[in-house]
Amino acid sequence: MGRQQRAPASVAAKKGVHEVETTFERVAASGNWMSALESTIEGMGYELVDVERLPRGLLRISIDRVPGRVYPVESEFVTVDDCEGVTRQLQLVFEVESVDYERLEVSSPGLDRPLRKPHDWDRFCGLEVDVTFKMPFQGRRKYRGLLTQAQPQPRLIVKEGKTEQALDFALDEVREARLVPVVDFKGRARAARNGEQQT
Repeated sequence: MGRQQRAPASVAAKKGVHEVETTFERVAASGNWMSALESTIEGMGYELVDVERLPRGLLRISIDRVPGRVYPVESEFVTVDDCEGVTRQLQLVFEVESVDYERLEVSSPGLDRPLRKPHDWDRFCGLEVDVTFKMPFQGRRKYRGLLTQAQPQPRLIVKEGKTEQALDFALDEVREARLVPVVDFKGRARAARNGEQQT
C-alpha cells in the first residue's frame, strides 16, 4: 500500500486583514464564520480538513474529496479546479460573514494529512500513522506505527527493531496524528490516502 507523490493542489486569493497563527481547535472556537466555512465546504461535496491563521493575514484552508462521491473532474486527489471553486465560494461567504483576512489559500491536505475527526481513523485504517500523545507513554510521546484498528478504540502496531507492540488508546489522549507520507517513484502506488488498497 502507498500513496502516490504529487504536487499539492493549492489556490491563493487576496482580501484584507491581520491575525496570527492558531490551531484548528482555536480557530474553530472563534465563532459563526467557522460554521459557515464548514457548511459551505461540505455543501460543495468536500471535507474540511484543517484551518490555519498564519502571519501576514494568511488564512490557509485544506480540503479533501469524500470517498465514493462523484466529481466533475475525475481524480483520486484534490485538484486545482476543486481549490478554485471552493476559493470563489468562500470569498463570497467571508464577505457576508465579515471574516478578516489578507490572503486566502485553499489547498489539498498533502501526503501527511492530519487525522482530526473520529471518522478519519476509520477511513485510514491499514495505513502508517505518526501519533503524538498529550502525555508520555513509556518515556515518549511520539510513535509511528500501523493503524490496524479504529473501533472501539484505535490500535497502533509499533515496531522497535525485531519486536512489535500494540498500543491501544483513546482519541482524547492524542495531541496530533498524521498519515506517514508514502512516495512511490515508479508511479505504481494507488491512492491509499483515499482508503484504497494497493493491488
